[in-house]
Formats: sequence, structure tokens, C-alpha cells
Amino acid sequence: MRLRVIIGILGVVACGGSDSSAKNGGSTTPTNPSTDLACDAGNGGMTLPAGFCATIFADGVGSPRHIVVTPEAIVYTVVSGGGILALRDTNSDGRSDVRGSFARQGGTGLFLRGNDLYADHGSYIARYHLSPGTLLPATQVDTIVRGLPTGGHSSRSIAIDASGNLFVGVGSSSNICEGSQRDPCGELTTRAGVWRFNANTTGQTFAPSTRFATGIRNAVGLAIHPITGLLYVTQHGRDNLYQSYPALFTSTDGAENPAEELLQVNQGDDFGWPYCYYDQRVAKLVLGPEYGGNRSTVGRCSTANAPVTAFPGHWAPNGLVFYTGTSFPERYRNGAFVAFHGSWNRSPQPQAGYLVAFVPANGNSLSSAYELFATNLAGSSTITSDNQAAHRPTGLAVDAAGALYITDDAHGRIWRVVYRGP
Repeated sequence: MRLRVIIGILGVVACGGSDSSAKNGGSTTPTNPSTDLACDAGNGGMTLPAGFCATIFADGVGSPRHIVVTPEAIVYTVVSGGGILALRDTNSDGRSDVRGSFARQGGTGLFLRGNDLYADHGSYIARYHLSPGTLLPATQVDTIVRGLPTGGHSSRSIAIDASGNLFVGVGSSSNICEGSQRDPCGELTTRAGVWRFNANTTGQTFAPSTRFATGIRNAVGLAIHPITGLLYVTQHGRDNLYQSYPALFTSTDGAENPAEELLQVNQGDDFGWPYCYYDQRVAKLVLGPEYGGNRSTVGRCSTANAPVTAFPGHWAPNGLVFYTGTSFPERYRNGAFVAFHGSWNRSPQPQAGYLVAFVPANGNSLSSAYELFATNLAGSSTITSDNQAAHRPTGLAVDAAGALYITDDAHGRIWRVVYRGP
């Protein structure tokens, strides 16, 4: 199905620079910014490991979610409720100076495949065709998938493998499958999993038969492993363990549980939601209290797929990218960066998350351990509400020069992180 002239191009403006062909959507190709450029004081509001520094690539751009970078160093980010933003740095100073926008509807998911940009528009996945070096796409857009469920967890994140399999995460509409169809959970037919489509085919319709994997409460980060081609996703764990079951969970237990998870997903996998959650105390999947669990009961969870890596509770992992560049130290190669958005459900304990973590490679997989990479983004370690956070990391991308981009959907900032050496 092809829809004509609905992109709604809003134009291109220069932001502190001058490039007439860029302003007209021309084909001038900027060079990638040097890793020797001066970084911002305080790295624009984050703490990084020794040898790394950051510039504020863009600021005040709304609520940028996922992000991609073309080989010509043009940056695209989908803005929640505000379409798609295109940015470029034409003078190689690490900061965007030309900006344009298109599409009338934003979302979360965004994926670049060759010269095609796939975007989440809530109930459908669209494909825009880009001309190399040109800021804005053609004025035609293809509808690849339509009829996606709306409401509830609304992110429809996207990943495409080398065979053209298009994976879409569809989150649950509830916390732990509330309602009359709790067991078996009625939502699982059309939600709380990953669906697979063909990236080359237009006019596909969402259906239960296209489900790839299930039992994933809310998969917001999706990425394809650069060596194996396997799908990895992040899962947001359930809420309200302490609030609903104070006899089983202290407030500290409820803050740290359930774990947020990094999953390797294959066809037919079941990761256990809503029946199971990963308990940090026993380091395994256990049965939820709504289904008869007591923090140690495994029951039906013995057949659920376990995570590759477990993180503290309620950090809210929103972005996932494998590091395929060469400018960071070798130990980062083929490891995964995860952007955590922070969450509201650690109360009455202080909120946490608001950071980017790194999961090192372990052969052709990932380690079960993780380390902190970009931290102190909340601005305080004692905030009690997510709206007090200075920044909330959401999207991640790696450019051709090996720099890492991080979006902040709370205050509209995009950073570019480079390695300058010891």
C-alpha cells in the first residue's frame, strides 16, 4: 500500500551555520566530525569513563526517542508526538547546524536499512526513501505494516536483520494482565511480544499468526547482533511488587525487583510474562505472587527463557545498540550499550536509572555482567520522582566514525560521545 504526499515536510533551517545546498535538501556530503574536536564542559551533563568526552549535538528538540545515523553523518530521530527530525553537522564541530523535519506523527521506533528509513507511527510502520547526502526524504511513503495495537505500552520499536526480517516489539496493555482473562492471559495473543514481518513487502497487516516470540512485557530496545544476526531486546519488568505485596517485599526489595532484562530472542521463545519475573535475590525466574508465587516458587517458569543480562529493577531500558565502530577501545567491539530511562516505581526509595550501561561481548554473545558508561544524568542521586531528572536517556546510535549518540526525551538533548584516548 503506497500513500502519496503525506510526509508533511516542514522545511529545513540552518542552526548556527551556513550551507545553502543543505538548506535546500541538497546533496552536499559533510565529513564526519573529528574525534579531536573540543568537547563540552562537563560533557554536556554526564559523567563518562576516562578517555571519553561528549558534545551536545543538538538541544531543545522536543522528545527524541530512537535515533539513526547515515553513512554521510545525517542524523534522524523520531520525536514523540512530533514527527521525524533530520540533523546534520556541516562544519565538523560535533554539533548540528542544519535541521529539518518531516512526517506528521512521531513514535519511538526507527531503523535505517540502506537508503530506507523505517519508522514507528503507532498503529503502523512506515518506510521513507532517502537519497544519499540529502537531508529530507522523497514525498512518498510506504506503509509496511498496518493495524498494530494501540494504547497501553505504546512503543513500537523496530529492528531488521540481513535477511529482511522486520521485527516489531508490541508491549502489553497492563502491568500483569489484569482483567477477566488473567490465566491464561488474553493479552498474549496480540501483545507482550515481538512480531515478525517482511521489510520488503508493503501493506502487511498485524495478526496473531505473525508473532515471533511472547512473554515480553515491553520490548523498547531491539537490535541485531553484528556477527550472529540474532535478535536481542530489552524488557521492562513489571511494577508494584512492594506496593501490592508488602508481606513478601520490603520497599528495598520492591525497588530492585523485578530485574530489567536483556534478552536474546528466537522464534517461539516465551520469556514468561505475566506469570514470571526475574527475582534478583535468587537470580532466577520465579512465579509472580498473582499466580501463587512466594519469591522462591518456580512452577511453570521453569520452561520460560532466562535473560542474558539482568539489571536493577525499574531502570526502564529504552535503547539498545551494538558497538560496531573502531574508534572506541577494542574491548567495546561487538558489545552492547543500553540506555536507561529511569522509572517511577522505586518509591519510596530514591529513583534510579537515568544512565547508559555497557554489556561487553562474550564470544559471539554478550556477558551476563554489565558496567556503567554514561552516568549522573539525573542530576541528583536522591530524586524521588522521574520528572525531577535532568535527563532521561532513550535512544542510541553509532556513526561511521565510531561515535555514540544518545538522546534524552525529557529535555530534548542529543549527545555525541567520542574517545580521545588516555
